Amino acid sequence: MKTMLLLFFIISSPIWPLGQNPIVGDPFIIINKQNNELAYINENEIKDIFHVATGVTEEHTPEGKFTITVKAKNPYYRKKDIPGGDANNPLGTRWIGFNAKDTDGRIYGIHGTNNKESIGHYVTQGCVRLQNENVEKLYEKVPIGTNVLIINSQESFEQLGIEYGALKK
Repeated sequence: MKTMLLLFFIISSPIWPLGQNPIVGDPFIIINKQNNELAYINENEIKDIFHVATGVTEEHTPEGKFTITVKAKNPYYRKKDIPGGDANNPLGTRWIGFNAKDTDGRIYGIHGTNNKESIGHYVTQGCVRLQNENVEKLYEKVPIGTNVLIINSQESFEQLGIEYGALKK
């Protein structure tokens, strides 16, 4: 009976399924298209802020709250059949995919780049680009199930973190 009650509580709790509602202290990523920056939040603290590249138009990089569903080292670029690790691969050295627009994490993602000059600009077809060394650092820290918020806002990362439940007031 206790097992059934526990199972019922877990399934009906607001944190089920994984990644839907953050618990203060859990890893959380905020990408602000207003200033093309990404904040990595963990343990109730903004740990890192990185400059990124986002979509050519406001519609290209989808806004909303998503969940990391897949991660890959040296990802294969299927559009142009470029193997992972190749210097011509525009995805760089890491892929952190999230489930935007009901996709499975293989369409939209946070990834590295072979074009460092693109960082800070609006140039992508929807993904979020980081310098390879920064995406490698982030890749090691974020588990599958981490929440990703993409927003276009004048609010600070601290304000957004509090508003979306990743930081305490």
